Amino acid sequence: MVKILLVEDEKAVRELTKVKLKDKYTILEAEDGLKAFDVLDNEHVDIMIVDVMMPNMDGFEFVGELREMGDNTPVIMLTAMDSFAHKKKGYNLGIDEYLTKPIDYEELTWHIEAILRRYKINTDKEIKLGKFVISESAMTVVYDGTQIDLTETEFKLLYKLLSYPGVIFTKQQIMDDIWGYDSETDYSTIKVFINRLRNKIGECDEFEIVSARGVGYKAEIKA
Repeated sequence: MVKILLVEDEKAVRELTKVKLKDKYTILEAEDGLKAFDVLDNEHVDIMIVDVMMPNMDGFEFVGELREMGDNTPVIMLTAMDSFAHKKKGYNLGIDEYLTKPIDYEELTWHIEAILRRYKINTDKEIKLGKFVISESAMTVVYDGTQIDLTETEFKLLYKLLSYPGVIFTKQQIMDDIWGYDSETDYSTIKVFINRLRNKIGECDEFEIVSARGVGYKAEIKA
């Protein structure tokens, strides 16, 4: 199920939003930007819904730092301030959608679904990049008509990275999602699997696996 991080300081708004969206999405919560980064240290999310006016770190500061870190996770910004200047600031920081309060939950759902289609998050079971095809349903990887043999773990890791091109996954996120929360595997294992993948897909010109020093990894599509 699609994971949404709701960053909102008003508890009543968080509770109502969870009630309205819980049947379609998994909702994670944070009461300000600082708490949101704590959540992101341990969870990968597909979309963020971020309020502007919050204590400690407001929505603008949060999105600004997020984008500076290279995190391109889609952001829907919520605010009671319906002014051109605020909208311009939000879009200049890299948000994807801008909605004003009070929240119209039907409209919010439209925007979420539009973003899912735009980013093809959790909708396609097959990713095609030029001569490269990875199929989740068939658990196969094919390049220029030739199948590339991957282990189950290698496949999961590669599919995850390619499902969100340009998005940096921290080592902890990768560890939790691929190996599980209770795994005794350490970060060095991730590096081993990344190197194996790089060797096996070395001839693929369509993308590369890039290291974000000290943070994690991402798949970068080549122009």
